[in-house]
Amino acid sequence: MLPWSGFWETNYFAAWPPVREIVTNNFVRGGVSGLGIVNLAVGFIELFVVLSARDRSGVSLDDGAGRPL
Repeated sequence: MLPWSGFWETNYFAAWPPVREIVTNNFVRGGVSGLGIVNLAVGFIELFVVLSARDRSGVSLDDGAGRPL
């Protein structure tokens, strides 16, 4: 949501005229939004994997003889 707010156009990097044209381009804003959504999705998937692994109490990390793998 940040690329579509007024803050995006007044940030430090948008103060330079050559960079301002790139930063305020709608395609760049969409790309930043898309990467943010992908980042959130991957984060939630990793969180789910970690939390679901904690629930498996019968899983052991040894080789059957009591030695760690």
